[in-house]
Amino acid sequence: MAEVYKLGITASSNQPIQEVKSIEVKTNQGIVGDRHCKEFNDPYSQLSLIESENIDEYNIRFGLNLSYIEFRRNIVTKGIKLNNLVGKKIEIGNTKLDVIDLCRPCRHLTEMLNQDNILKEFLRKGGIRCQILSTSRISLGDKIKVLK
Repeated sequence: MAEVYKLGITASSNQPIQEVKSIEVKTNQGIVGDRHCKEFNDPYSQLSLIESENIDEYNIRFGLNLSYIEFRRNIVTKGIKLNNLVGKKIEIGNTKLDVIDLCRPCRHLTEMLNQDNILKEFLRKGGIRCQILSTSRISLGDKIKVLK
């Protein structure tokens, strides 16, 4: 069953992500307390998800032990293929989201993880970006459902 495995936010850019047990999300704004949250926020900056399985595969392949949260996405999932959701609506707990695009790896992530191969290895494995459609709370263990 698809679920929320880890959650993370940070109040400032270039700072470590803090692992949390739940997050409060606001419609079209983002995660309360996160660096990207603002009124009338760009949908591409509101919420990001990544598959734990892709991080596990990377760690095994390269003999690393990078934590899920270090990949700088807000939600780490388990049991769902995220790329297939682009263009669909999903629900996490009681929160409705519109999956708008893939979340491509960037040079900043390469620098933060000190791994030169991140751009290549996480192309099409870097997760998804979502627009928040309902104000709610997302917690560890919340189920992820595809709506349409």
